[in-house]
Amino acid sequence: MKVKRNTLLLIACLVWCAAGFNIFRIGFLAYRFYITIWNLLLSGVVFAVFQKFIFGKLVKKHSERIKNYPEERQFFLKFFDVKSFIIMAVMMTGGIGIRMSGLAPERFIAVFYSRLGASLFLAGILFGLNYGRAIFTAATVQH
Repeated sequence: MKVKRNTLLLIACLVWCAAGFNIFRIGFLAYRFYITIWNLLLSGVVFAVFQKFIFGKLVKKHSERIKNYPEERQFFLKFFDVKSFIIMAVMMTGGIGIRMSGLAPERFIAVFYSRLGASLFLAGILFGLNYGRAIFTAATVQH
């Protein structure tokens, strides 16, 4: 199924927000038992690192790639490239495996997942903002 190029940004927004919300929820539910200043500070660091060095860059990279597709209509899964789908699959498998195996203590799940999820969710919001900008730009160019 092919969609307009800008629709890929909306799809990315929805996928990333859903993933971020689910991961955040897992961490948030565990967090109530581990609220300390140290854990809150550590959570802030986790969020900042993921946002600055991973997801912030990823949003820019994929938004630019999508914007520069020469054809207007694209296959709906092209909101990601193959490398990103592989990374996502490895991260999901690893995250589920860590939780199910009990290798990571609940405190780690609380601190890490809550802020990883928040950073993923923010990436989704940023994709949504890029979608809004693209729609606005397209509308102003037409008039």
